[in-house]
Amino acid sequence: MSKQLLIYESVVPLNAARHGGCSVEFSDDYAFSGKVNSVPLLAVEFPHAAAEYPIVFSGNENALMPAVILGIRGDENLFLSKKNGWDAKYIPAFVRRYPFVFSTSPDGQMLLLCIDEAYPGFKRDAASGGERLFDDNGKPSSYVDNVLKFQQEYQTQFLRTQTFCKNLRELDILDPMLAQVEMPAGGRVALGGFMAVSRPKLKALPGDKLAKLAQTDELELLYLHLQSMRNFTDLKDRLAKSEKERLTPSESDQAAERITPSRNQNGHAAAAAG
Repeated sequence: MSKQLLIYESVVPLNAARHGGCSVEFSDDYAFSGKVNSVPLLAVEFPHAAAEYPIVFSGNENALMPAVILGIRGDENLFLSKKNGWDAKYIPAFVRRYPFVFSTSPDGQMLLLCIDEAYPGFKRDAASGGERLFDDNGKPSSYVDNVLKFQQEYQTQFLRTQTFCKNLRELDILDPMLAQVEMPAGGRVALGGFMAVSRPKLKALPGDKLAKLAQTDELELLYLHLQSMRNFTDLKDRLAKSEKERLTPSESDQAAERITPSRNQNGHAAAAAG
């Protein structure tokens, strides 16, 4: 799991002196996400994301964060369609907030609203269309005000998610995991570097700790996470479809012969302790 933050290429603080005459024009083109195989997920997003994505935990003891898996290989987003649309009903907030993001000021005292100037929809001349970033008086436009509100809510939920992850670390119920997928053309691809809740460890928790998880709705989040692991099967199918589209007809037939006889209820997507 890598490249989580590399959808941002040229991030600078938003200010009237630099961006007074600029605008942003949005489209349904998500090509900027084509080289990431996972993105961070907020805890509040679990109910929406669990139906379509595998939800895992990534990072270490000091920086643990939920994430959705978008691809098995490190540089491939299987939820990106051929026309660069997003092939799922729910789009993670991390993706939706692009090209904007918060960064910490040099003194660490405040958060600065920034924009990725490499975003194709970023326009130096507002006259060419899109939403203006500042008005004629150099004040943030109503559009930027709405962006700021979204980023502030994202930050609030991010802090709540960090508290959730801190609780999981203290409970010590996460185990390293490895997902392995058999490629249609032969061979296997493995995805590691993430963690998942151990069902035995969860069941072994004392009653008072389980009760606390239930009271804070965190127990529901854990079960949504566990349920979402089934989506590795869908991810395998997306990968197989992607590979089939790039194979020649003869290669595709040979791949089908290899995978059909050994198909099982897990669809070749297996998660095992790493």
